[in-house]
Amino acid sequence: MAEPAETTTTGGTAHHRTARAARPSGFWVVGTVLVLLMLSSSVPSALYVLYQERWGLSSGTVTVVFAAYAVTVLAGLLLFGSLSDTVGRRPVLGAALVLAIVSMGLFAGAGGLGLLLAARAVQGLAVGLATGAMGAALLELSPRSRPALGAQVNSAGPTVGIGLGGLGAGLLVQYAPAPTVLSYLLLVGAFAITLIGVARMSESAPGAGGRLRVVPHRIRVPSAARGRFAVLVLTVVAVWTVGGFYLSLGPHLALSLLHSTNYLAGGATVALLAGAATAAQLLLGRTEALRTAVLGLIGLLLGLALVLLALGLGSAAVFLVATAVLGSGWGAAFLGSFRALSALADPAHRGELTAAVYVFAYLAMSVPAVLAGLLTNIHGLQRTSVGFMAAVAGVCALALFTTLRLVSRTRAEGSTV
Repeated sequence: MAEPAETTTTGGTAHHRTARAARPSGFWVVGTVLVLLMLSSSVPSALYVLYQERWGLSSGTVTVVFAAYAVTVLAGLLLFGSLSDTVGRRPVLGAALVLAIVSMGLFAGAGGLGLLLAARAVQGLAVGLATGAMGAALLELSPRSRPALGAQVNSAGPTVGIGLGGLGAGLLVQYAPAPTVLSYLLLVGAFAITLIGVARMSESAPGAGGRLRVVPHRIRVPSAARGRFAVLVLTVVAVWTVGGFYLSLGPHLALSLLHSTNYLAGGATVALLAGAATAAQLLLGRTEALRTAVLGLIGLLLGLALVLLALGLGSAAVFLVATAVLGSGWGAAFLGSFRALSALADPAHRGELTAAVYVFAYLAMSVPAVLAGLLTNIHGLQRTSVGFMAAVAGVCALALFTTLRLVSRTRAEGSTV
């Protein structure tokens, strides 16, 4: 990403000089916000099995709780997706962190389904509010020597956070006291410290300082980029459909195949998926975006085939290998598609386009997961998982076909993405 051009006005020049000087610290503050928000979003995944046992919740109810998060993320995106383009990244991120702290308090005090739903909803609103601002700020504050780092952290941050949240919560649930409270109280402290960092960082949005207006609006994609956007967002849909299933029902499926009652095993399954995703993103960080997306989709298809094999054999070992392969494909596919998508918008509308990408991501994460949860109540977890994975494989195959066509067209035009 190119550096912002110097302006002829004194105020504009000072703003850009300040933003450049603050790049290193501001970039990593925003990256920390992203990781912490995603970490906090995966902590309940490791606790769902415990909530089911304590409160008698069905698999369908668990996915509804999960969907409450995704639905309010979408609400936040639709209401606030481009807000940081006008009022600035800092105030939006600060407000999101305050909401995140409130949600952690609600989780810690939850003693049943009502407060759990409320906590998940407030958490989703916090993430939806922050998503556009985080994505844009990371692109704007990328170190001058590593301009691609912003897109890489944008795609790797969620997987790092999800992995740490799943593993950390699993450890605390299994071995620490107050398993449904301690994780959230620790996150309250972490969010409070990060809020101080956000308050101290400099503003990076080119159009910051506008009036605060919160009105429902349509997330727009530049007309010239809509064809490519439609192709690339199909990969995002495939990636987050898999993510939604693993974050809602994955720990339960893992415990079933492992014949285990150790809560760490459920959290470790989420961590294995996300850890493999992060490793793939680090490995392919300098690879061409569309090529990375193609490799990721191939990995997703292979991983889904192995999951189906594991379910057919009832093999825990094959399931763990399948999860690692699936995770590597997940990470690479999201990295490649996000990098290609991030190049489609001009700086003034970067937050809006980032929000559009995540609208599709969270729809893909929530709707299929709820459907899978409801079907689990009828057909059982294993039969539902087989049907779900087969359907996702079809989406991945379609995404791979359309992306390969885009690669061919891009090469024929003599450009690279």
